[in-house]
Amino acid sequence: MTDHPPYPSGLRLGGRRVLVVGGGQVAQRRIPGLLAAGADVVVVSPQLTPAIEGQVRAGEVAWLERGFADVDLEDTWYVIAATDDRAVNEQVSNACEAARIFCVRSDDATAATAWTPAVGRYDGLTLAVLGRREPRRTAAVRDAIVTGLHEGTIAASERRPSVPGVTLVGGGPGDPELISVAGRRALMEADVVVADRLAPRELLGDLPATTEVVDVAKLPRGRSARQEEINKLIVERALAGQRVARFTGGDSFVFGRGFEQIEACRLAGVPVHVIPGLSSPLAVPAAVGIPVTHRAVAHEFTVVSGHLPPGHAESLVDWEALGRLRGTLLLMMAVENAPHIAAALLSAGRPSTTPVAVVCDGSMPGERTVLSTLSDLGADLDRHAVRPPAIIVVGDVVAVAHPDVFGGRGASAASVSRPWQS
Repeated sequence: MTDHPPYPSGLRLGGRRVLVVGGGQVAQRRIPGLLAAGADVVVVSPQLTPAIEGQVRAGEVAWLERGFADVDLEDTWYVIAATDDRAVNEQVSNACEAARIFCVRSDDATAATAWTPAVGRYDGLTLAVLGRREPRRTAAVRDAIVTGLHEGTIAASERRPSVPGVTLVGGGPGDPELISVAGRRALMEADVVVADRLAPRELLGDLPATTEVVDVAKLPRGRSARQEEINKLIVERALAGQRVARFTGGDSFVFGRGFEQIEACRLAGVPVHVIPGLSSPLAVPAAVGIPVTHRAVAHEFTVVSGHLPPGHAESLVDWEALGRLRGTLLLMMAVENAPHIAAALLSAGRPSTTPVAVVCDGSMPGERTVLSTLSDLGADLDRHAVRPPAIIVVGDVVAVAHPDVFGGRGASAASVSRPWQS
């Protein structure tokens, strides 16, 4: 066959039968895209990977538990020959050629009548990159284009119509790479970004020059924009016809004021949309290698706000009940009140040798982890000059992550980096 360049075309496979011959890793990679296109996928193979078997059990894919036969091509629009047997792939390819059905071959693209492009999607666009059988290069080009569109460095010629409203964007724990793709896109498309101090600040430098940034820095015990003022700001801007991104750290619904802002928007008749963010009490321990659950030591975790000390009249936390739990406690906004919290947990029955990790500036360049025990927590916070923001992890999962420090569950204070990366 003459080696002409491929002719690109978009296949509309919704409701049409597509045959995948083979049930291995190549088939496993191809099937999700076919399902997303709405194809009726039929797999013919004596065996399947567990992932494809799960799709069969879920009713997403039909399975013919045998080898390929020419009769399998009846009513078929498109075929992927994905076995590890060249003779079988050749048989499938020849049968497709006779039936005038386009066929992709995983083993020999030169013998195929169709190639699978590197595909990306953005804002209703499907981007397909085809090269001369250079999958790594085409995938790299695809990724570069999609990333550029998401980040705004490549502008689509036709933008979506400007729809005024408010989008709550959770920025994750701080590392700008940990924001969701949807969150980054909402920032890039906003007319106004209303940002908190803990929102990933590096992303603000990537915004278009026309984007207005409003800093509502909510500094602990310092200058603060009242929540009512923030609600008023985002509503007024949206009613003025602007697209507003309310940008916060972590997730807007985990010890944030996300729902209060939704209520303000609904009351004013302003469209509002939520883009969740990675929640810091889960993402930060994960970033430093501490699991919040472990099948041997913790089957539950509890996320608690420590911005009020135990016994405070406005506190809604039952510290005595938390002290009786065996699972992991994840304390947010608790650095200042940590000594009082530790005392309350000890009083309620938590062992004095309970391991504790204080992760400061999680996922950020200045990240560090201070290891202690419940009885020594207050003194160790002073010794290591711990300041907010920090996530405090209380429980045996800390010892699982640091067995060298917590050999007998007791420990001397230590400040560590990420041990598996050193």
